[in-house]
Amino acid sequence: MESVKDKIVCITGASSGIGAACAEAFAREGSALILSARRMERLENIARTLREKYHVKVHTFELDVRCQEDVEKVFASLPEEWQAIDILVNNAGLSRGLDKVQDALIQDWEEMIDTNVKGLLYVSRAVLPGMVKRNRGHVINIGSIAGRQLYPGGNVYCASKFAVRAINQGMKMDLNGTAVRVSSVDPGLVETEFSEVRFHGDKSRASKVYENMRPLHGDDVAEAVLFCATRPAHVNILEVVVLPTAQASVRDVHKAQ
Repeated sequence: MESVKDKIVCITGASSGIGAACAEAFAREGSALILSARRMERLENIARTLREKYHVKVHTFELDVRCQEDVEKVFASLPEEWQAIDILVNNAGLSRGLDKVQDALIQDWEEMIDTNVKGLLYVSRAVLPGMVKRNRGHVINIGSIAGRQLYPGGNVYCASKFAVRAINQGMKMDLNGTAVRVSSVDPGLVETEFSEVRFHGDKSRASKVYENMRPLHGDDVAEAVLFCATRPAHVNILEVVVLPTAQASVRDVHKAQ
């Protein structure tokens, strides 16, 4: 097991859900954290809690990963003590809508593609050169079972997560010959704000997704992320699929009657 104590861990989309759970998991292990998100007030509250609870250093900044200029700017202007990022967790992502292609909102497509694919690429492009130069580091991409299997209405969201899986594999090829590792953690049903965001704030509709079954929670996924990060240096976990016991595939979910 490789220690992550005092390592600099950068997590995008860290104000809730899987991102916030990853921040807690790494803080518990003594990592120094760079946390970014669009919702700065929530992010600062999380940072304050982690500092008080685990006595770790936390640096925060507001970031919408869809804006390439902002991504470049914030990473280029990191204080010197925060520049040597050891672990990048590309967590920022979302789903919008569950409509057929012929009925969907183009704005929903753009938001998913710009966040899930382009945003991941922008952040990786900003961080990876430093890792390569130092010949150490680890990029952990948060994918989805939807990047392996399709479901009705999932068209563009699934496509974006298929892209994440391809990018993850491509990164590993591009970084072969360096000591930089690449992993993807692909969860199934996770009860976070995911469905609420997908359904544009409809909490009632979102809650029905997880009715009569026990889904994963953010900390379940965070433990898988931490597992990838703490393997010995010669071990690269390329892909991990994490499902609730009640889920067999993207469409096969057992719900108690």
